[in-house]
Amino acid sequence: MLERITLPVTSFAQNCSLIWCSQSRKAALIDPGGETERLLAAVAERGLELDSILLTHGHLDHVGATGELKEKTGVPIIGPEREDAFWIEALAQQAQMFGFPPVKGFAPDRWLEQGDSVSIGEETLEVYHCPGHTPGHVVLLHRAQRLVFVGDVLFHGSIGRTDFPRGNHLQLIDSILHTLLPLGDDITFVPGHGPEGTLGEERLHNPFLR
Repeated sequence: MLERITLPVTSFAQNCSLIWCSQSRKAALIDPGGETERLLAAVAERGLELDSILLTHGHLDHVGATGELKEKTGVPIIGPEREDAFWIEALAQQAQMFGFPPVKGFAPDRWLEQGDSVSIGEETLEVYHCPGHTPGHVVLLHRAQRLVFVGDVLFHGSIGRTDFPRGNHLQLIDSILHTLLPLGDDITFVPGHGPEGTLGEERLHNPFLR
């Protein structure tokens, strides 16, 4: 079974997800936007072994603790899709743009592509490329538990911004309508900010998808 908790971090209240395999106790952090020591404490409190860092996209509020976590733990950085490399390479400029203090740089150990999968112990996440908010944005689906981690693609009653460099509103809507929503109305989505919801609720009620 895949277990999880959501850990909102930084002034952006970005939803970092700590997920783990209940059998092996191997764990991953999805989108560690900051507060490194707090994230490591959450891992230690549960007796978990951090096995990887998973990134949905390259915006600083989602990756701010990644370099420091890599330095402290040595675990591989997995994701996002390669088209977001320019965001990761520009971390210093992002820190200025978002009003963050300087953060440690990093390079992913593995880029993700549509159709890839990622293992956390005995559990598997399926990778879907959902560009629009950023060109290399991915979402991570745990099919058995009807759960998807969507980063900043979709929010409860809203969608991701597309006014940053290489954002594309039409591409984002296409990603939601033709990649994300077809995964199933019953699927719970964990967004990068704010409350969780179901894809079915958003399909019916999200004003941006009408």
